[in-house]
Amino acid sequence: MSEFSEVLNSSARLIFTLDSDFFEIITLSLSISITALVISTLISLPIAVFLATNFFYGKSVVILMFNSFMGLPPVLVGLFLYVLFSNSGPLGFIEILYTPKIMILAQIILIVPIIVSLSQQVLEEMYLEYKELLLSLGANSKEMMATILWDSRYLLVTSILAGLGRSMSEVGAIIIVGGNIAHFTRVMTTSIALETSRGNLELAIALGIILIIISILINLLVFTVKKFAKKLSYD
Repeated sequence: MSEFSEVLNSSARLIFTLDSDFFEIITLSLSISITALVISTLISLPIAVFLATNFFYGKSVVILMFNSFMGLPPVLVGLFLYVLFSNSGPLGFIEILYTPKIMILAQIILIVPIIVSLSQQVLEEMYLEYKELLLSLGANSKEMMATILWDSRYLLVTSILAGLGRSMSEVGAIIIVGGNIAHFTRVMTTSIALETSRGNLELAIALGIILIIISILINLLVFTVKKFAKKLSYD
């Protein structure tokens, strides 16, 4: 018990003494995940609103594919990108393997299906509710999509933050393509895996605590946005 208390005390010291290496890992994790989230959102929302407001042959197949890719194994994504961008791979000349850039790419591949699938459902419900009104006002396809996106903005935050949660907790893909290189590609999840295997539980637990705090903050934000949306009748 005393040994466990010592580990917790050491973890707390890492957090509260502003250890440079510790916060470097956190900063890199956040920068990679937030960058991946922003790019994924810009890709996903146009796809989601197009699927929500258009009916075409094979639409259900496309939606099924995105829903299926929500459970895409991260290690499979990492392996695919590794083969693609390794020196002997077809895109090896780009030279982004073992860099933050390919880690962002891996997270984008994992996040996009989540945001598309969750957003498409929200947007389609909104579209069906306001379709007749928008048609009566003479809105064209682009205007409809823009209006639906804007009116669903608070509800879409939940879908987007679900993507952030996935990116923050990801380890399988980024440890393959990033290499877990100190001061360059080492993020919170990969550091926890590494330090646990080394027996350095102080750093692993400290990073775990930060991940839990971030998770709580994300869920708190989702709860707040849902409550705010409900007040504005976005339910």
